[in-house]
Amino acid sequence: MLNSKKTVYIYGMGNGSEKIIRWCECYNIKVSGVFASDEFVRGQSFCGYTVKTLGEAEQECGSDADNADFLVLLAFGTSLPDVMEHIENIGKKHELYAPDVSVIGEKHFDKQDFISDIGRAKKAYELLSDDESRKTFVYLNAYKITGKLDYLRSIFTNEQPPLRLDDKEIYCDLGAYNGDTIREFVKRTNCRYRRIYALEPEKRNFQKCLRSVVDMKLDNVELHNAADWSEDGEQIFDGGSGRQAKITDRSVKNNTKKAAVRSLDDLLGGRECTYIKYDVEGADIPALNGSKNTIKKFSPKICCALYHRCYDHVDIPLYINSIKSGYKFYMRQSPYYPAWETNIYAVNADN
Repeated sequence: MLNSKKTVYIYGMGNGSEKIIRWCECYNIKVSGVFASDEFVRGQSFCGYTVKTLGEAEQECGSDADNADFLVLLAFGTSLPDVMEHIENIGKKHELYAPDVSVIGEKHFDKQDFISDIGRAKKAYELLSDDESRKTFVYLNAYKITGKLDYLRSIFTNEQPPLRLDDKEIYCDLGAYNGDTIREFVKRTNCRYRRIYALEPEKRNFQKCLRSVVDMKLDNVELHNAADWSEDGEQIFDGGSGRQAKITDRSVKNNTKKAAVRSLDDLLGGRECTYIKYDVEGADIPALNGSKNTIKKFSPKICCALYHRCYDHVDIPLYINSIKSGYKFYMRQSPYYPAWETNIYAVNADN
């Protein structure tokens, strides 16, 4: 991009766009404009730019769409097939990249940082237990280095890793959102399990989760309106909306409050757990730290998100392995632009 003479446009508005504008500023890359899908363009302005349609951006850069030559930076996430297809079609007409900026925090992936600590990446790679996982790791890094979505497409899968669930499961859903992952768990176990513990900090999501559990008529479910953390207490909480609610280390304008936090070790108090899911919006390492006694004692199956911070795919497998060695690790990338919905699955070798 630094060597390109093309005009740079950002596709999308919102938090991701703000981060990519700052990313461009960091590298002295000039952003000439912002465009959005036609239905979202209503004379809006964003970060000082008048939001345009793609057609209007093309007209600015050429007499017609076929002659318009500019560079596009994707600045939002989607798993919707029609939107993904639209992004791919834009990529056929214009040079398109998706910079890997963290969902949580301001840090972005940097090739030189990655190479300078390549030993840790190799150790994470060596933990992976099948060819699909190793391919996912390699191509995920290729995407992060280049911003090219072709690398992501080559590892998209809906295949389930070897994570067997049965009627003896005690499931801990950390970051339960609106109950969607409880519903998925219940479906996979045919509604036969021993117990479910679920934590969700955002109050509206918690109420939705509660209604979902009631609607499914589930027994032996314990819900907590709290975030998962390394210890019990309170933390600054950005309520956000939807899935974006998170623990933060700084005040968030007009939307800052305290939230209860729980460690899984304290919540269980030494009781058994067979399966833990972590999707805690960037608090994965503190959450794992607050689960270490449970992990050491019971070797539960683990599913953990790897996409909230740009080096999660290296840091989290290594951290789990530091708590308890002997796990088999499987990495999978669900269809999503950019590299969200990347997960690591850890299964005890004896399971």
